[in-house]
Amino acid sequence: MDLEAQKYPIGTYKKPKQISNDDFVEYTSVIAGFPERLEAEVNHLTSRQLDTQYREGGWTIRQLVHHLSDSHMNALVRVKLTLTEELPTAVAYKESLWAELIDSRTLDIQYSLVMLEGIHAKWSLILTTITPEEAKRCFIHPEHGREISVEEMSALYAWHCNHHLAHITHLKKREGWE
Repeated sequence: MDLEAQKYPIGTYKKPKQISNDDFVEYTSVIAGFPERLEAEVNHLTSRQLDTQYREGGWTIRQLVHHLSDSHMNALVRVKLTLTEELPTAVAYKESLWAELIDSRTLDIQYSLVMLEGIHAKWSLILTTITPEEAKRCFIHPEHGREISVEEMSALYAWHCNHHLAHITHLKKREGWE
């Protein structure tokens, strides 16, 4: 597998031109089921395996798991702000630097797995109960300089879940850890 395929094992994110109600339901389903899928892939791994980079120059599995809880925590906050404020501006953060902090490099992944379970329970409850009009509400992303709707963000994070899960499953297959 070449470096680009290792970086983007399911391909790069492509913003949907249009999001149907069925699409939104599918994205929400991916988000709802993600913690269980992730836990099934990482719970049995040894510390050495968790500290293996999914690709040369990439994060370790441990860093990926902690990145997921950090990223999805921010996503939940963005959704809640979007549903309760008029066109809020999201706070950007430097995810690559967060992944280098001591917690992401050394902490037991169970802490982030528990966080993800709670975050996704809250997030998926909100997504399954908002109206179609609420799903179209937007926030401004300062790094992208444009409005992003809750439904578009759901598409992005469904991809994000599958993207990072594929990093882990491809590494496990390559290393014969299955």
